[in-house]
Amino acid sequence: MKKILIVEDEIRFVEIIKDYLEYGGYEVFVAMDGKEAIEIFKEQKLDLIILDIMLPKLDGFMVCEFIRKRSFVPIIMLSALSEEENKLKGFELGIDEYVTKPFSPKVLLARVNNLLKRIENKLGPKIDSDNIHMIIKGSLIIDKLGYSIKIDDKNLILSNLEYRLILYLVENENIVLTRDMILDRIWGIDYEGNTRVVDTQIKNLRKKLGSKSNYIKTLIGTGYKFEVCDG
Repeated sequence: MKKILIVEDEIRFVEIIKDYLEYGGYEVFVAMDGKEAIEIFKEQKLDLIILDIMLPKLDGFMVCEFIRKRSFVPIIMLSALSEEENKLKGFELGIDEYVTKPFSPKVLLARVNNLLKRIENKLGPKIDSDNIHMIIKGSLIIDKLGYSIKIDDKNLILSNLEYRLILYLVENENIVLTRDMILDRIWGIDYEGNTRVVDTQIKNLRKKLGSKSNYIKTLIGTGYKFEVCDG
């Protein structure tokens, strides 16, 4: 049974979400503030986190930043704040989806199901040790067994979404991928946002690649491609 953590301080709202998730077959944990969320994260092997922004003690952004330094666990961020800057900040910190309040609990459950299904489909099952699971491209090393990425022998701290995005680019080396292709592949064809989210995540990846940011090329008006160019 997959484990989901709800981080939300509105108790009636929590109870409704919890009931829907449990009905959907998930084991649910609840944290009423940011510090409690971090403690549960440390104690449990979670499959997904539903995280509100406005929280006592530590806000959702701080909790997200702490988690992303340690885990790929998918995060759906909730907020009554609909400003674009909050959404962009969330994506820059490595969230996988952003849901604005108010929303239907049925819709949230559907998003949870779809997100977990997309991740399973994109990452696939654990690879047998007899199969090739290491991808080495220039200074970049991807371990598909350990779901880890190194650049110049340093581990990259990536969100689940960022990991899937760079893996998709690398596995299509030297092929131009349009924004729509990336959106459909990584976010799914049912994603309701626009292609700007692709640009935001590419920007995040380049920042984390540091001196090797030029591995991801921009094709103006078209999209992106992965190309090793260590000279």
